[in-house]
Amino acid sequence: MTAYTRADFLKMDQADPLAPCRERFLLRNGLIYLDGNSLGALPAAAPERMQHAVTREWGMDLISSWNVNRWIDLPQRVGDRIGALVGAAPGQAVAGDSTSVNLFKLLAAALKMAPEGRRVILSDPGNFPTDLYMVQGLRELVGENRCELRLVDETEITGALTDDVALVMLTHVNFRSGRMHDMQAVTRAVQASGALMLWDLSHSAGAVPVDLDGCNADFAVGCGYKYLNGGPGAPAFLYVAARHRERVSQPLAGWMGHESPFVFDINYAPAAGVSRYLCGTPPVLGMLMLETALESCWDGVDMAQVREKSLRLGDLFIELVEKRCAGHGFTLASPRKQALRGSQVSFAHPDGYAIMQALIKADVVGDFRAPDLLRFGFTPLYTRYVDIWDAVDRLTAIMQQRSWDKPEFHQRAAVT
Repeated sequence: MTAYTRADFLKMDQADPLAPCRERFLLRNGLIYLDGNSLGALPAAAPERMQHAVTREWGMDLISSWNVNRWIDLPQRVGDRIGALVGAAPGQAVAGDSTSVNLFKLLAAALKMAPEGRRVILSDPGNFPTDLYMVQGLRELVGENRCELRLVDETEITGALTDDVALVMLTHVNFRSGRMHDMQAVTRAVQASGALMLWDLSHSAGAVPVDLDGCNADFAVGCGYKYLNGGPGAPAFLYVAARHRERVSQPLAGWMGHESPFVFDINYAPAAGVSRYLCGTPPVLGMLMLETALESCWDGVDMAQVREKSLRLGDLFIELVEKRCAGHGFTLASPRKQALRGSQVSFAHPDGYAIMQALIKADVVGDFRAPDLLRFGFTPLYTRYVDIWDAVDRLTAIMQQRSWDKPEFHQRAAVT
């Protein structure tokens, strides 16, 4: 353990090459926001962009904005910007719909591509629930003889690659523990077995370096409202490797995925390339906010620097919590080894929910995941080193004073 002081953390901020990026966001003074892995902070450029979109583009230009202001191109433009952050060459990622809907599209497409006899979608029970729900829904639709969900521990995936597996679906960074898969190694093993690989990047995009093309991934999905800072309910994205794009049409044959939407042909003909994976009309205001976040917050950012700072923030947080809150019942639930950890740290505690509510009351915002995890997300573009010191300082006071054990902090809200 190093004998740090708050002044040491202030010096780290002074030397931080990403420190100026904090000005790209609107954050209330005094707030320590460690929940960017659930909802990213508001980009400073977003309110003015939204005002322009509403009053000028919608209010004055009206329907002409689809052409004049290029609303019609938003899914592809935003998709390519996200693609640049996740190692995808242009034309392989598209933005639209939700992560769940995009998962359904790709799950169904992958099953249709699979050779006869391969009907299993392999995943792990710790995967984000919506991912598993989508497979369960698809199974109900097509029947168990065509779709089977098989779950094994996340550390046993490569050993479970039998010859009936059509697709492996994993979240790159586990939403509870922050444990991160070796994308390249897992993808290589899955494809060597004859199966396809689908990655959920919801806790990776904008948090850790990702190289979908370099790893030869088949498919990927992810959301736009966490580390990408696109706003609550921001459009999601999907990735289809160029080698697969023309092989099969996705099942939700909506008009925006048609080769000529404004011909209004009653027969569906898929668009060329990744645009065929679109479905309905894009949510323009949400898409514009996501585009604004990608432009104003991410242009010129070096993901290697993001990763380096993320890991250092995580290491320092773990060290301080274990030192200053020793004896208060916290157990590290995230990997200690850097290579296995994404951009969050989770601690388990039997009274985790109440402790997190007390922290939020003290202006340290993380979140809670059942049954007992306190999650802290580190978003290097706006999380400062001194935030780590101050967050643990407030946590220490809460534990020493037992101020978390008030009735108000034990009342469960709808969103945790």
